Amino acid sequence: MFVVMEEGATEIQVQGVIDLLVNEGFTVHRSTGVVHTVLGCVGPKEEIDPRAIELMDGVKECHRVMAPYKLASHRFRPGGTRFEVRGVEIGGDRVVAIAGPCSVENADQIEQCAELVARAGGKGLRGGAFKPPSSPYSFEGLGEEGLRMMRTAADRNGLFVVTEVMDHTQIGMMEPYVDVFQVGARNMQNFNLLKELSKSRTPVLLKRGIAATIEELLLSAEYLLSGGNYNVILCERGIRTFESYTQNTMDISAIPVVKKLSHLPIMADPSHGTGRRDKVIPMARAAVAAGADGILVEVHPTPDRALSDGPQSLYPEQFGELMRQLKMIAAAVGRSI
Repeated sequence: MFVVMEEGATEIQVQGVIDLLVNEGFTVHRSTGVVHTVLGCVGPKEEIDPRAIELMDGVKECHRVMAPYKLASHRFRPGGTRFEVRGVEIGGDRVVAIAGPCSVENADQIEQCAELVARAGGKGLRGGAFKPPSSPYSFEGLGEEGLRMMRTAADRNGLFVVTEVMDHTQIGMMEPYVDVFQVGARNMQNFNLLKELSKSRTPVLLKRGIAATIEELLLSAEYLLSGGNYNVILCERGIRTFESYTQNTMDISAIPVVKKLSHLPIMADPSHGTGRRDKVIPMARAAVAAGADGILVEVHPTPDRALSDGPQSLYPEQFGELMRQLKMIAAAVGRSI
């Protein structure tokens, strides 16, 4: 249920509504907008009459929410969610580019990546310190040493760090190095991990599972929001279909659908979405045109020698060309990059 307070409602009036709802067994999440305060209410007593709430002082309107996700619903924050990561606004007018290698291999490699990302206009450095390969014989990352390398390279080049957390036991160790925790597609429904991340105030980038519906993605986001972490970014990274030409099928239509259903920003990862270097740039262009708030792409100084995901990693010059093209597309849809 959502309660929209009147413009100019006093703090006493807002708190009065909160107290009543808490007494009725609801957990109340407050969202303060430019004009109205919105209270998102989750609890066992859905039979409470919204009219009783609407008669309270300072209340403009009260609505039941039929969707199973309450806090991720667009109604909770009609103006959309915006927040900053090291001075970079996520969810605003700017399309944010995050790029880097699939995995951190050594200090020189990640430093080169950070330099080329920053030079082309990227704002975030992506890279894996803990890798979940499909094969147990593949490279599994450098661990904490890789995190140190990423943090150093990002700081030298004015970038924020995005990297994947694999398990809830890693959160405390990773927090000093990481600006945005990435939850990979395999872990989208790892609810123990999501519950622990909900207690953190480090933003979370939540990737869609390879066979997940949009509703399931939003319900996973609900775990993060319900625990108090409102700085959540969704990510479309392709889903598993019968098509075998590409690694996954990039669901561009999910971007405008999420924009309608949820207030959360959504980014796109065309590198994992296609698994093919020659398809990354077209899908990144399409994602920005469809309304994505950012893109994640894999770029490597020498993709042919990459320890993981070389075939889907862009060459440095390709990333520079991609950024040039995205600036034109963003401008055409009233945004910047």
